[in-house]
Amino acid sequence: MMKILVIGAHGNVGQKLIRILSDQDDQVLAGVRDPAQLTDLHDENIIPTKFDLEQLPEILAQKMIGIDAIVFAAGSGGKTGADKTMLVDLDGAVKSMQAAQIAGVQRFVIVSALYTDDREKWVGDMRPYYAAKYYADQWLMNQTELNYTIVRPGRLTDDAGTGLVQLDTEQDVAGSIAREDVAKVVAASLHNTKTTQRVFNLISGEKPIDDALNEL
Repeated sequence: MMKILVIGAHGNVGQKLIRILSDQDDQVLAGVRDPAQLTDLHDENIIPTKFDLEQLPEILAQKMIGIDAIVFAAGSGGKTGADKTMLVDLDGAVKSMQAAQIAGVQRFVIVSALYTDDREKWVGDMRPYYAAKYYADQWLMNQTELNYTIVRPGRLTDDAGTGLVQLDTEQDVAGSIAREDVAKVVAASLHNTKTTQRVFNLISGEKPIDDALNEL
């Protein structure tokens, strides 16, 4: 059992993730800007926790003391304008990493995006989103000493999860993935040492999640 802070717990992936973690008997701090967003949640393993990404790292760190791992699942999805995207997907992510180091939390999993390493695929209104994800990933890998996992899912869908995925460490893949399966992969990654210090792309595939992670 782990004590895990999920930042962005009210997001489409975050909502699924906190329930999966609870079902695994992990204790979850569901980090949201407004805890009222989770008033309909009645689960003794999930604690709604006010977590405002606009605050300074020193303040955010106070919410992280005593936890085992952090998942950064917050994100604008590129739909809230470039300014908000940079403040949440980039600066919010970096401040969360800095806060983790202040609080002494080592494990940090971030939900990124496929193609963040390929600027030729940054097109249209999504360019600020990809840029934010790219530099947040780079900060995590190169400017921290955190024990990281970077999950880069393909196009997200609301289909029912299958539990069957394809994980790749190269960028020459394309495809989609159900949000439910993203959440399952993140949850499994937290309990699998094969995923530490790793970056991988995630799309729907043919392998059970645990088998795919163990082959990384």
